[in-house]
Amino acid sequence: MKAARFSQFGGPEVLEIVDLPEPHAGAGEVRVAVRAAGVNASDWKKRQGQMDQNLPQTMGYEAAGIVDEVGDRVTGVRIGDPVVGVGGGGAAQAEYAVLSTWVPIPASLDFVGAAALPSTVETAARALDQLGVTHGSTVLINGASGSIGSAAVQFAVHRGAHVIGTASPATHDYLRNLGAEPVAYGDGMAERVRALAPHGVDLVLDVAGSGTLPDLIDLAGGADHVVTIADFPGAQQYGVRFSRGDSGRAEYALALATKLIDEGSFQLPVGQTFPLADVADAHRVGESGKVRGKLVLTVA
Repeated sequence: MKAARFSQFGGPEVLEIVDLPEPHAGAGEVRVAVRAAGVNASDWKKRQGQMDQNLPQTMGYEAAGIVDEVGDRVTGVRIGDPVVGVGGGGAAQAEYAVLSTWVPIPASLDFVGAAALPSTVETAARALDQLGVTHGSTVLINGASGSIGSAAVQFAVHRGAHVIGTASPATHDYLRNLGAEPVAYGDGMAERVRALAPHGVDLVLDVAGSGTLPDLIDLAGGADHVVTIADFPGAQQYGVRFSRGDSGRAEYALALATKLIDEGSFQLPVGQTFPLADVADAHRVGESGKVRGKLVLTVA
């Protein structure tokens, strides 16, 4: 099968499409003929050598496609079903992928839109869980207009929280449509937040990693009320929790997101799609930070 891989660390040019043996579903797994696969910031960090140091490495953890193989002890899914999910093999950007967790794709969602969901919604829901966002919370989401930020806004609104979101002014109407009160980035951001929440906020989720943790801690009344997914050095410096998947995953998030999408109360825009063969271009666009919305690879 065709799959994305790199054999040395470096820029997008090290990515290649290679022929690999087809994987097969083990116990508790399904295999899909991939129609679309998500691209994440962790992909280029992996390619740059910031994560696993082994070589070569395949790419991708989330995929949407048609079930074509069902492993032992799997119930509730049949060959031919459209599903979206994640797998532990790290090779979802390929013609076939083995999924260890999956949900049905609702009729209201296509393969590309489904592939944009798993990593994004899990990260957003996990961070809100770690913060303890519940009905009546006032939560500030720093970097609210990107994929993870907008998912967090919608999940927090679904929980009954009052959400304030920082973002560029061009995205403020979008955030209002999601149910958040928007505030502009940049100098004076803390004062603008206090104008909406004079006594500060209960909780803060930092998605942007924009060096504002001291202001965010002040607004929340302490570092223990702040979680970041984007500023690891700042988290260490200021005693803020850095959200990691190895501290427990929000496995329910994908099913919840697809349910809300089917009800018309959740959206996650796709920024751009690329054929699998153009995975290097997807990395270039993703690293530029100039596209709002999830990047997705399509597989014919």
